[in-house]
Amino acid sequence: MTYSNSIVYFLIGMLCLSCHTQHSKVSNLATATERPTPNVLLLLTDDLGWQDVKAYDIDAPSPYETPNIDALAKKGVQFWQAYSPAPTCAPSRCAIMSGTHPARAQKTHVVGGAPPTVHSNKNSQRIMDPWYSGRMPANEMTLARVLQQNGYTTGHAGKWHMAINHFAYPQPEDQGFDVTTANRGATSPQVPHRLTDFATADANDPYQLDEEGFPFHQNNEDALNFLKTHKAEPFFLYYATFLVHAPIHTRSKALLEKYCEKLGLPYPTDPEHWDVKGQNNPYYAAMVEMLDHYVGEVFDYLETTDDPRWPGHKLVENTYIIFTSDNGGMEKAHGDIVTDNYPLDKGKINAKEGGVRVPLFISGPGIKKGITSDVVVNGLDFYPTILSLLGIDRPEEKHLDGADLSTLLLNDPTDSKLVLNEKGEERTSMMWHFPHAASQSTLRVGDFKLIRNYDFKNNATTPEFELYQLYDTQNGTAKRIDIEEAHNLAQSELHKVQEMNTQLTNILTEMNASYPFYNPFYKGKMEFKENVPTVLGVTKADQQVTFTYKENGAKVIKANLIYTTNGGHRYEEWFKTDAQLNANGTVTALLPNGTTHYILNLIDEHNFLVSYPEIPPTRSIKSAKKKYSNYALSGLK
Repeated sequence: MTYSNSIVYFLIGMLCLSCHTQHSKVSNLATATERPTPNVLLLLTDDLGWQDVKAYDIDAPSPYETPNIDALAKKGVQFWQAYSPAPTCAPSRCAIMSGTHPARAQKTHVVGGAPPTVHSNKNSQRIMDPWYSGRMPANEMTLARVLQQNGYTTGHAGKWHMAINHFAYPQPEDQGFDVTTANRGATSPQVPHRLTDFATADANDPYQLDEEGFPFHQNNEDALNFLKTHKAEPFFLYYATFLVHAPIHTRSKALLEKYCEKLGLPYPTDPEHWDVKGQNNPYYAAMVEMLDHYVGEVFDYLETTDDPRWPGHKLVENTYIIFTSDNGGMEKAHGDIVTDNYPLDKGKINAKEGGVRVPLFISGPGIKKGITSDVVVNGLDFYPTILSLLGIDRPEEKHLDGADLSTLLLNDPTDSKLVLNEKGEERTSMMWHFPHAASQSTLRVGDFKLIRNYDFKNNATTPEFELYQLYDTQNGTAKRIDIEEAHNLAQSELHKVQEMNTQLTNILTEMNASYPFYNPFYKGKMEFKENVPTVLGVTKADQQVTFTYKENGAKVIKANLIYTTNGGHRYEEWFKTDAQLNANGTVTALLPNGTTHYILNLIDEHNFLVSYPEIPPTRSIKSAKKKYSNYALSGLK
């Protein structure tokens, strides 16, 4: 080959290489312009009621100003019949993150993980809570863990409360989160009380007022910092606000003054109480507006920040946003009238509409904007919906109690026939189980809602069943009938009550739900309380314990061993296992490995619970600064 030919071939080669390089750049650019894996922001507020958000104004308008949240309603779907999984915080949070119904998970209320006993006075309390779990299992296949395993950076900012204490095990990092922060920020109590210690413009003030007059709020800053740090990665941010939970106060004196004037009320002088009825608490009004301001900053960041993974687009264009609350509004707390969920009845800690109906907005890629929907949905639906929207398979052998809303969201958010149950049929029912406080299970089927009350025996004020027709739905449009739950139809619709009660029983039985018990020490009239069994004693041989008991007219139908493996610990936690009833008037059980203390529970045919040893009321134990283990049997050798 001549020198000149070599030059020619070299130049041709360089030209080909250049062409190949240019082609590669074009291919990469084309790939870069395709929509990348979507992000998810799950924004769970605390105790925000259905009527606390201006976008849900019905009847009397809400005095609270929520322009940023209202704007979100126009950017996606606003659900008018959205529900939390439970009427209190912890079970809703666990259900949303695990996809498991509170009744199935045995996580039906806050705290938990304690032996069943009365709360305050064993002689005056008719009914007691069942044992219920203090937390999600440590190995739970949470939504965060699934996303983490599929390449997402997972972040948690704010409240956790999915264990027996805010900081008890397991924590977010144990449940699939790469990043977790839990600073209360501006919701930290004011000292010495809420009419003092307001934020200022001073640069040294940890709650320094911003340009718009809002206190610096570390909880929100943590959420923003996660977005700023991980915007170049597919992210899942679970932003759990501390607002608007008690303590009811505001560090913005200007906002407090604003709402006193707006509500036509004098500036408060008593920092301990607020007893004006309705949505007339200026502290709470300020808190709602603060919440709106902070989440507005998060929305603004997503809308104005370029997406590093998708040149030419903003983060919000590729982020699914779910905004909701963990339960209905808290109407009364710590000496205050806080808010009012009217026209819905009751509030947090009650399974009537005011306790479980919540605001819900969902927006993101492919979801139509400015749609209002009467389709009945639930926080349990988030887990399967998010996985479906992201194209991620459900974990094998993972049971999910919610429904996949992705087809509904991406096609017609007003068509309830697009929400299918596990049989592939239209979902027409929804159940809540709250064997605490008011002691209820409720079932909604179509437009009707059944309430089963457990504390009805010898109780003149509480019927066994309540039935309400909330709506009359025709062609996807719900006409309001009795969302106030004011007209009990149970006596006139006996067949429907029976039919719905049977369905409710079947659901609870399939979930192995736990029920409240009657208290044999109640001093008032209580049929069959004199027939409860008596435990005579216990023997222990290695890990096996044997109890002897005597029936006194009522048959014993079940026995449970309640035990702990960390008796005396700061976060003492109790668990439940079945014990064996024997024909000779004995009960046997094997103590699980590591058991430090244990208790026997006997349940008779009339649903009375007898504990051995007898456990004092919870309030008495706490006031004495003791643990349940101080009154239990020792499992140690």
